[in-house]
Amino acid sequence: MIKYDAVVIGAGNGGLVATIRLLQGGYKVLLVEKHNIPGGFATSFKRGRFEFEASLHELNDFGTKENSGDVRDLFDSLGVTDKIEWLQIPEAYRVISREEKLDATMPFGVEEFIDKMVSYVPDSRPSMEKFFALCKEIHAAQAYSNSVNGKTDQKIMLSEYSNFVRVGSYSVNEVLKAIKMPKKARDILNAYWCYLGAHCDDLSFIHYASMVYRYITKGAAMPKMRSHEISLAMVERIRELGGDVWFNSLAEKILTDENGVCGVVLKGGKKIATKHVVANCSPHTVFGSMIDNVPEKIVRAVNARKFAGRGYTMFLGLNKSPDELGITNHNYFLYDTMDTAKQYDIMKKIATNEVQATVCLNRAYPECSPEGTTMMYFTTLYMSDDWANVKPEDYVATKEDVAKRMIERFEQDTGCKISDCIEEISIATPMTYARYCMHPQGDIYGYESQYWDGLTPRLLMMSEDQEERNIKGLRFAGGYAMRLSGYSSAYFSGDISGRQTVGDIKKEG
Repeated sequence: MIKYDAVVIGAGNGGLVATIRLLQGGYKVLLVEKHNIPGGFATSFKRGRFEFEASLHELNDFGTKENSGDVRDLFDSLGVTDKIEWLQIPEAYRVISREEKLDATMPFGVEEFIDKMVSYVPDSRPSMEKFFALCKEIHAAQAYSNSVNGKTDQKIMLSEYSNFVRVGSYSVNEVLKAIKMPKKARDILNAYWCYLGAHCDDLSFIHYASMVYRYITKGAAMPKMRSHEISLAMVERIRELGGDVWFNSLAEKILTDENGVCGVVLKGGKKIATKHVVANCSPHTVFGSMIDNVPEKIVRAVNARKFAGRGYTMFLGLNKSPDELGITNHNYFLYDTMDTAKQYDIMKKIATNEVQATVCLNRAYPECSPEGTTMMYFTTLYMSDDWANVKPEDYVATKEDVAKRMIERFEQDTGCKISDCIEEISIATPMTYARYCMHPQGDIYGYESQYWDGLTPRLLMMSEDQEERNIKGLRFAGGYAMRLSGYSSAYFSGDISGRQTVGDIKKEG
């Protein structure tokens, strides 16, 4: 039987980073991936003369050499930054909402963002300045917590980061109302909510403020050759460090004994001996089908969590340029209403959900498609498993109907006519995501960020979760782990789980 110090299951974002961290710790590591390429959702595919990005709209918190973000610093430490050619996204976002007749385009940069907000909402400056001051303190508190591996000193927290402690248990809207931010300013500021998949009456202010601050202060980036360029760079780095990567290798079982993890079984019966596994996949999948005789307390803990958004994405290749089509922005949010709780409920049903986050990559990288053409990605989330109610014989018609409605919605809200110049179209539904990455219900956002199960509680409870509600030697990375969903979060979860597993192995001598 082959033996490794650690086995990483799944070459998605979190699994790739965890593998590099384990190799940097000096250990013998195997990464197994069921697909024939790395990346999971972080990949690209070709249709005709277009190479589409599968999932990445923009990479948050990357920054530039002169103004680096935490993701860039992480990539530097992994040794992959310079293997990738980067481009900067031109503006933060454009948000259009029908109920409020809202149409606002927001820039990167704190001062620029505040000034633009004031142009839309003249009396918003005091509350916007308070918001970004809070964001800055939250960012500093998180940096302090990371520096001490979450073992914070209560006196330091209360004396230096008192506002972080003060807002810790409140939602986005509770805090924005408390600092007297005008409603229209709240509406514009809350546009990013769908990136976290929870409405602003329930979403932790700390979580949302942290994300917004990183976007606005560091901007957003994109690999020129799509997210697959990141995935390939990480595999190259793994091999440079002496790691083994096996593609077309589905992990079917994680073996355990009285001491915890003791091995992994691949499809076909091949067994690998190891005491440590980092699983870049859903705990529902791992505990539901990969491990026998799972303790009841673990099953209860996993089932207590709620699946977040199920994904639907339409990819369009258009035979006219963005200028000819009148497409002026990179990133659009199109909503029915800026009442996020109301919008969240509307997004539970196929029949009522017409929300979309839409990207035109050409506005960040004009050469991403052939001259005189345009590439667009239209994404929405379903906040329930309504696609399970679609009969097999109705599946194609349903997914095509959603696509048609998305196109019509974009044309109506932006005034850009695109339906008569579609050259290529490809559609991914929750069923596609379930099949491609084995995500339950086609969930692309992991477990939903709720009051009791948001970013801060998960980070604070890591030790307890590992000791009381897990199997020894098993850790998780990716969108279902402690940092929640999203590219940046998945990379950081792999960093945390990889370094923690290095610590576990060292303790064992």
